[in-house]
Amino acid sequence: MEDRRLVKYVLKSILQMLPVLFLISLIVFVLVHVTGDPVALMLPDTATEEDREILTKALGLDRPLLVQYGVFLSNLLHGDFGTSFHYGQSALPLVLERLPASFELALAAMIVATVLSIPLGIWSALKRNTFVDLIISGISVLGKAMPNFWIGIMLILFFSVMLGIFPVSGRGSFEQLVLPALTLGTGIAAQMTRLIRASMLEILSQDYIRTARSKGLLEVVVVCKHAFRNGLIPVVTIMSLQFTSLIGGTLVTETVFSWPGLGQLLVSAINTHDMSIVQAAVFVISVIVIACNLLTDIIYRFLDPRIKTN
Repeated sequence: MEDRRLVKYVLKSILQMLPVLFLISLIVFVLVHVTGDPVALMLPDTATEEDREILTKALGLDRPLLVQYGVFLSNLLHGDFGTSFHYGQSALPLVLERLPASFELALAAMIVATVLSIPLGIWSALKRNTFVDLIISGISVLGKAMPNFWIGIMLILFFSVMLGIFPVSGRGSFEQLVLPALTLGTGIAAQMTRLIRASMLEILSQDYIRTARSKGLLEVVVVCKHAFRNGLIPVVTIMSLQFTSLIGGTLVTETVFSWPGLGQLLVSAINTHDMSIVQAAVFVISVIVIACNLLTDIIYRFLDPRIKTN
């Protein structure tokens, strides 16, 4: 019964995504027309009026906007966002080619953040208003205040230049992943630590926690089994938000470490007005965000059975 209800909920959520995807497609289509004349952006300054007319007709920009949008939707359903004039290739394969690198870095950063934040957040809550709590809270504030690019440069200077342990840039090996993952993960860990601390403090003050302790249960059982699981919902929320932001928003870190991710491709396309790449990247990132939100809702149900999937 519960499995059937969950499947029904997932199907219902997917159907509800369709209007959102339609709206996203409209926004992506409008991007081309609000950023300037695509023909002027693609042609050199020496182009003649005849060249402009030929390219305008080739791109279908001489048709009414509704017709253009209909063609765009039809192409989108076939995964065709046009050809990148900068790379001379189809836009969507270029975007999908960069996704594994972005997923790899985002997942590694989230692992770093989780490994650091969960024990520190729980420890800080258990040692409330003590010297340990003060130190952890201070480090969390400091970690959140330091910009990622500065952390990345400091890590490069220490681990690469001074110690020679990790390579400075590139992708392909575990050693090349460590420094960019630490750069992104430490900032997220600082935010998650404070959130876990606040969530645990609220849970530890509940009556059922006092009841569990009064029954003589071990403190580790009370904290891990009864308290931490019930305090995971806000943590899962922030992890979902951070993961999706890492997919397309790690430009500075990708630039510092020459990491070939989606963020670098997207900003480069914006700078060169390569709108086919921008359209494909924005749409793909939007789909990932929607999928992560659905996955988060499903995780909520398993963490707290009181949350119904109607």
